[in-house]
Amino acid sequence: MSLGRGHRAGRTRRKRRQKQQDTVQTASLSHQLRYVSLMKFLHRRGFTSTLLQPADFTDTGRGLQAQKTIKPGELIISLPESCLITTSTVLDSYLGQYIKSWKSRLSSVLVLCVFLVCERDRGKESEWFPYINALPTTYTCPACYADGVIALLPTGVQSRASEQREAVREIHSSNQEFFRSLWPILSRPVEEVLTYEALRWAWCSVNTRSVFLSRPPSHFLSGQDVYALAPFLDLLNHRPDIQVSAGFSHVTRCYEIRSTVGIGRYQQAFINYGSHDNQRLLLEYGFVAPGNPNSVVYVDTDVLGEVLKGDRSLGQKMKFLKEHNFSHNLTISTEGPSWRLMTVLRLLALPQSLYPQWKTVLLGQTLCAEREQWSVRTAFSVCQRLLEETNTALDEIAALMQRCDWPIGEQLDVVKSLRQEERSILSSCVKVLQGMLGQP
Repeated sequence: MSLGRGHRAGRTRRKRRQKQQDTVQTASLSHQLRYVSLMKFLHRRGFTSTLLQPADFTDTGRGLQAQKTIKPGELIISLPESCLITTSTVLDSYLGQYIKSWKSRLSSVLVLCVFLVCERDRGKESEWFPYINALPTTYTCPACYADGVIALLPTGVQSRASEQREAVREIHSSNQEFFRSLWPILSRPVEEVLTYEALRWAWCSVNTRSVFLSRPPSHFLSGQDVYALAPFLDLLNHRPDIQVSAGFSHVTRCYEIRSTVGIGRYQQAFINYGSHDNQRLLLEYGFVAPGNPNSVVYVDTDVLGEVLKGDRSLGQKMKFLKEHNFSHNLTISTEGPSWRLMTVLRLLALPQSLYPQWKTVLLGQTLCAEREQWSVRTAFSVCQRLLEETNTALDEIAALMQRCDWPIGEQLDVVKSLRQEERSILSSCVKVLQGMLGQP
């Protein structure tokens, strides 16, 4: 991306976001019983911050609002270690003896999930009830999607969404024996407590709401131990252009977040989950960021195959691209096709008789004007095909949303947002390619 284009795109996004902020309505949630209980619970554990309060925003939903102007570099949250739920929390609880004595090591994610499910089942008797009660009851991660909703995702995301859903099913089915061993500490039959739906809820809670907290390997657990649930802090929403400093301080023994640029009074405080595109945000967190500068549209090789199905040497070319690691990460942005995608299209422009040149094209060799123009036209065809597919999916989503029940409607709404963002990217790319082709 050239510096000039990046500056203009950024300015446009800022103007659009400012317009959105001007119309955003806010309603405080701090008076609601669940948040009153949560704050009392955290204060008993040493949390003293009063800079932020829970609020409902018309553009993002639940989040945290600054109660006064926060200066650049100022500490906005300092959550004591005693407020975090880590594997140590679980191992020191009533579940600890069962985990430590189990015949095989369990993963840190499973341990946290089982703890959440058991604590939720204990209800008000749970020490962590104020936090459990503040967690969402449903999630819009692909692990929760119905088959019909997954089918409306872009092709590349469909397979990863299905994999996520099956991975959660596998976690539940492969640990039945361990679940049954917990019967002495449960007030109801195991099969009524540790259900697939309950484990999926807990998995989504951990996957979408935990913070990174590297811990020493445990003798009782397998794999990495880097997840920590952070009550109150996990109410912070993501915004791609926000910069914060976040991490666990071994000096204060608190998980701390500092604002890099400051926050205005009554404005929403945000955090940045990372430079993720919208497909990644949907897969990992179950939401989409409007106007996300990191977003692109991925071009699957199957789409190239459909556009170029008349090329008899297409199979050989695709095999060649795969062997040279050029068959994935082909993308389209608002500024046009990526270098990687155009390189693939330049190779596809060559006839089989020019096989010796295939590798040099991957290394950046330019083509004659005619073949270069063919590559641009093919990119235009690919873009149009994806745009048609996106519009078809949006029509299907609109039809389904008129007759579906909640929570399917929530899931469809997220998929709709992704499709709309990708439509915007594809429409911009079409205009860029029309300019390259000299079309109006």
